[in-house]
Amino acid sequence: MPFIFPPETPIAVPVVGASDSIAVRRVYCVGRNYAAHAREMGFDPDREPPFFFCKPDNAVVPVAYDEMLELAYPAETKNYHYEAELVAVIGKTGSNVPLEQALDHVWGYAVGLDMTRRDLQMKMREMGRPWEIGKAFDESAPIGPIHPASQVGDFEQAGIWLTVNGETKQKSDVTHLIWSVAETVSYLSRFFKLEPGDLIYTGTPEGVGAVKRGDTIKVGVERLGELTVKIV
Repeated sequence: MPFIFPPETPIAVPVVGASDSIAVRRVYCVGRNYAAHAREMGFDPDREPPFFFCKPDNAVVPVAYDEMLELAYPAETKNYHYEAELVAVIGKTGSNVPLEQALDHVWGYAVGLDMTRRDLQMKMREMGRPWEIGKAFDESAPIGPIHPASQVGDFEQAGIWLTVNGETKQKSDVTHLIWSVAETVSYLSRFFKLEPGDLIYTGTPEGVGAVKRGDTIKVGVERLGELTVKIV
């Protein structure tokens, strides 16, 4: 079928140790999924049901381990924040997935960054409006190469960290997730039909903060390596 406008080439994230890549379908993000981060954002982190927001697939920017991504400081913000994240990659279609089967739907894992125009997000929150203007902008979701779960296992426990110009800003463990990867996948599948290529950014620990042009961010997850971003 001919198109008036040619469709975009899918965003492809490389797989570690393979020549193949995974095409990104949807990007789901879990809000306030570490208790200490919820507190620093002014919320009580009781175990209420998780909530989600989305980014467009073309917000994803793959970053190889041997490169430094130059990430442009975005327009219309004066408070540009980093958020270190473990990313789960869906590899199997599923709806209403039982908790005990949830990890069967996770093909792999990656290191991710949820970059945020915090001032715009907070303005929208105060007005009771959606967060897209603060969360879903261009190049707001850098991601490292994907590691197959068959090789690295699942992530009930793993350190997660982020540094800015060599100074540690975030340091935690995925054991502190309020909703585990399995719980998140199971719950999300009640509302959306999950498909291969869906990415789930599982939340960020405490220590989020602003960066400026010239700053270098390094973010890593145990067993998944570390990616590097420079703000320009």
